[in-house]
Order: sequence, then C-alpha cells, then structure tokens
Amino acid sequence: MNQKLIEAREEYNNGYYNDKLQEGLEFQDVVTRELYQRGIVIVGYSSRKHQNQDGENLLGAEIKRDGKFRETGNLYIEVSEKAHPDRANYTPSGIKRKDNSWLFVIGDEKTIYIFSTKQLLMLEDRYRHVVKPTSNGFLLPIEDAEKYCIRKIEIN
Repeated sequence: MNQKLIEAREEYNNGYYNDKLQEGLEFQDVVTRELYQRGIVIVGYSSRKHQNQDGENLLGAEIKRDGKFRETGNLYIEVSEKAHPDRANYTPSGIKRKDNSWLFVIGDEKTIYIFSTKQLLMLEDRYRHVVKPTSNGFLLPIEDAEKYCIRKIEIN
C-alpha cells in the first residue's frame, strides 16, 4: 500500500485535519481583521450549506493558510481536495471552486497575498503540480507570487 496514503490515514485518525481546519478558521479571522482595517469588509457564511453553495463569504474571497511557504519558497495553490484519504475522487477547491470566489487570499499570520482567481487559473499550467492524498495543487514560487499578486500585506 502507498506509504503516503497510510500516513494520511494515520494523520486523519489522530485529529491532524481537525487541527488544520481550526488553524484555517483562525487564519480567516486574521485576514478578516487585516482587510477590515484597510476598508474591505468580509462577511462570512456560517452554515455549511451556504459555504458550499455560495462560497466562504459575501466578498468572494477564498482564504487559505499556507504555513510552509517560508521554508519551501513556494505558495501551494490548491485546485482539488477530498475530505478523507480513502475517498476515490477529488472535488474542485481553491481556485477551481464553482462559487462566488474571484479573489484568492493565501499566506500566514505575517504575510498575506491576494490574487485574482482568474490570473491563478491562467498561470496554473506553468508550474509544478503536486498530488497529495487529500489535495492537489501547484507550487507558485514566492518571487512569482510577488509579481502576480494584486496586493501583498505585511502584518505587524
């Protein structure tokens, strides 16, 4: 059996994904505060129904935390995911979600990058794709992220 799949199952069973979900929700709060201070209001949907049907928020911003970009030198731009490693199929996510998202916000508690989802979709084929047990995406080098982002926000 694939070692990465075994490890992903173990992580799932040990609460890794719930921890990551909580980390992501806390990062959404950071982004919401930082954008609010700059005059951009994010009103998030609370129910799963509206999050899945309409998007994460009324603004149309897909928000993702990337806690590894400083060590890897790349932002991981997700395009599909699955909730559990044993599921057969991936579903569109990140920049490929079929909802109101037109912005893609990614980073950590120190730096936030804001992109147009359209621009990231046009750039996708230029970069190396990564397939993980619960996620697929591509690696956008930080130097290119600096060039293509709509806005970069440094947080004090």
